[in-house]
Amino acid sequence: MDHNVLHDEPLQAAHGNENEKESPKGLVIFVNAEAHTVSDRDISFEELVALASGLPTGENILYGVTYQRGQGNKPTGTLVAGQSVKVKNEMIFSVTATDRS
Repeated sequence: MDHNVLHDEPLQAAHGNENEKESPKGLVIFVNAEAHTVSDRDISFEELVALASGLPTGENILYGVTYQRGQGNKPTGTLVAGQSVKVKNEMIFSVTATDRS
């Protein structure tokens, strides 16, 4: 599931000019304010949940994913299990967990 993650980078080192081309290492995305470099042009709901650190786990936990700074005609949106979205450099993802009990 983490096959497209190259490495984590400090937030301040990864943040740059939004108009910059992608680095040879990949695209920088932010998941819950943590920078990650990815090599794929698409990222799935499941990959984003795996990248989000510090979230609770368990049978009754449901995850939600929202994004900002997305591609052209869909700059913001929500993902559910099984969906993916095209990645843009410096795209921002928020992954949350809720207990359904």
